[in-house]
Amino acid sequence: MFGQLRGALAAAGGHAELLGWLVLGLFLVGALLEYHDREYARGVLVGAWGLFALFWLALVYPWFVADESFIRGVGALIAAPLSVLVAKTLYTGRDSLFTLSRAVGIMGLVYAPFVTIRALRRWLTVTVTDHTAWAMSVLGYDPPVVTALSEAGVDREIVGKEYAFENSFVFFQDGGGTITYTIIIACTGLGSMAVIIGLVAAVRAPWRRKLRALALALPIIYALNIVRNVFIGVSFGEQYMHLFPEATMWLFGVENELRVSYIWADRIIAQSLSVVAMILILWLVLRVVPEVIEPVEDVLFLLTGTEYDLAGALDVDTDRPTPEPAD
Repeated sequence: MFGQLRGALAAAGGHAELLGWLVLGLFLVGALLEYHDREYARGVLVGAWGLFALFWLALVYPWFVADESFIRGVGALIAAPLSVLVAKTLYTGRDSLFTLSRAVGIMGLVYAPFVTIRALRRWLTVTVTDHTAWAMSVLGYDPPVVTALSEAGVDREIVGKEYAFENSFVFFQDGGGTITYTIIIACTGLGSMAVIIGLVAAVRAPWRRKLRALALALPIIYALNIVRNVFIGVSFGEQYMHLFPEATMWLFGVENELRVSYIWADRIIAQSLSVVAMILILWLVLRVVPEVIEPVEDVLFLLTGTEYDLAGALDVDTDRPTPEPAD
């Protein structure tokens, strides 16, 4: 039975991309309909959230097994039933969830061009690679940055490399082997930036404050992501995080002992700290655009079933005076 479940989840993972496009389309249609007829929009968005649940289920196996990411896998497991709950709650009349729905659509609209348009994807990954290489050199680490291992005098292929323009840092081991750390789109911080842009753009607030919040948050996310890449790349390449190898290999189902440092640096430490960093960045955004607190409070309500006065707890003033037209 376990084997059948695993096979079903693996098969579902192959449909994640198609589901993602369908979900994005429905969220955007729902957001447009909201301006004309909220009840028509409600039906479309309820369907979007239902498909969103299937999308998250489709990502459980790839994230747990292929990506060896416990945090992302658990996140997908939580997001699936949460999406169903959003659909049910929106259907029964909690209109504040229209804001959260708009936010999800905008997040997808920000993320999708960098995934689908090759020129944008190349520009972002190469730029992040260059900045990561510079930061490593400041710390005294200068691994070769290559698009193919043949450039570093090694006769083998780079595992996990999808696009020719993706650059890899090559670390040479004492025994003659190599470790490569490749910068892909997931290493750019784009996902976190899309979340913040979506939340800020979705709320009803003056654009001047929205732009100020984004000007504060996005550079912080980008800089922290470079720090994250340096930490993971150096820790993996130099094997600084070779902790509890047997237990780690058993828990994550890996056979290559060199992967232990990567799992600890990225899948455990960096991803955990990324959650903390996003919470702190969100708090900074709330100081500038307190309206963002509404979708955040909605998420807390859905997770716990309890209404929270997050504005009071964080000392955020949501009673801003109506701005002048110039604002």
